[in-house]
Amino acid sequence: SDIGSQKERVVTEEEWLQKWEMGNIGFHKEQGHPLLQKYLDVLLNGRSGLRIFFPLCGKAVEMKWLADMGHNIVGVEVSEQALKEFFSEHSLPYCEEPVPEISGGKMFQSTSGNISLYCCSIYDLSSSIIGKFDGVWDRGALVAVNPRDRQRYASLMINLMEKNSSYLLVTVSYDPNKHKGPPFYVPESEVKSLFG
Repeated sequence: SDIGSQKERVVTEEEWLQKWEMGNIGFHKEQGHPLLQKYLDVLLNGRSGLRIFFPLCGKAVEMKWLADMGHNIVGVEVSEQALKEFFSEHSLPYCEEPVPEISGGKMFQSTSGNISLYCCSIYDLSSSIIGKFDGVWDRGALVAVNPRDRQRYASLMINLMEKNSSYLLVTVSYDPNKHKGPPFYVPESEVKSLFG
């Protein structure tokens, strides 16, 4: 369970933007993630019209899939390119507006109003800006966050969750001494200590 050389590893916002610019986005899945389909009932828990949060959303196709089911989707991503590609690849008209509380922050919202994607650092967000959520789909966020920022990330996620919300988290398991990340290795014990 030693995270080896990863503990000190830092991936900058510029590096993430460069991945999008270069098309180096092996983490993006063209098809919906099979684990979301498998555990959808756990996320929804018999409820409809939920507010679902996608941290570090990229251009995840699941956002449209869940919006089409009648849920309200909110995502956050540093890459404006990723967000614009999401809307264009799904032929969704959208509008763009500044987020007054966040310097340089923008929000891209589908004209139907049920998908709102914030372009900023996730750490610029708070429940006073984006509200609270009934569900979180964390497919590649916790494993992308720099290891030293995990506690800060988990605290933010917990703060954004409603009382009876569901949090679906996908992590990866491998020998952290053989791969420097991201995705970073997050042992189950750490997931438990972060989220309780």
